[in-house]
Amino acid sequence: MQDLVDRIRATPHRGRRRLVAVTGAPGSGKSTLAGLLAAADPTFALVPMDGFHLDNAVLRPRGLLARKGAPETFDVAGFTHLVARLAREDEVIHPTFDRALDRAVAGSGVVGPFTRTAIVEGNYLLLDRPEWRDLAGMWDLSIRLDVSLATLETRLTQRWLTHGHTPQAAAEKVRHNDLPNAELVVAAALPADITLTPGDLPAP
Repeated sequence: MQDLVDRIRATPHRGRRRLVAVTGAPGSGKSTLAGLLAAADPTFALVPMDGFHLDNAVLRPRGLLARKGAPETFDVAGFTHLVARLAREDEVIHPTFDRALDRAVAGSGVVGPFTRTAIVEGNYLLLDRPEWRDLAGMWDLSIRLDVSLATLETRLTQRWLTHGHTPQAAAEKVRHNDLPNAELVVAAALPADITLTPGDLPAP
């Protein structure tokens, strides 16, 4: 961890603050790693992509509610605008995602003028797809978590079981949503500056 923090501190940045992407498939441990990194330095701040989930009221009529978490269920234009603002503005207000409410909460995150590094976390920060690929050139440093699909399936199933789902319901959620998203992250990945494998990572 200390080597990674030192690498971040040593990375030059082009804008107002350093932009560091922490990305990987669902269940890879990126949220855990990003949180640890953000806590390692008082001038670092965590900015999760999840605040740009489309609301269920928008997803439902589009037939996308069961695919929540897929690239098409995010406001990618709004998220890209946020990343650009992080690079140039002293203070940036952003939405976060409340998992208990299962919805984004507007204006609930703050990146202030003393933040020198934004640790941006999300599945699709290096996705080679229209609109999403524009993000790749915005990062001063990118970190990818590379975890096997078999390990991801085990972790994701356990996650749903922990949230109170039956084994059958957990397996369905993983098979029909989480794993397809994970496979896309792996198959359509742009290059990262740093790639970490499970032996390098804290447990998610």
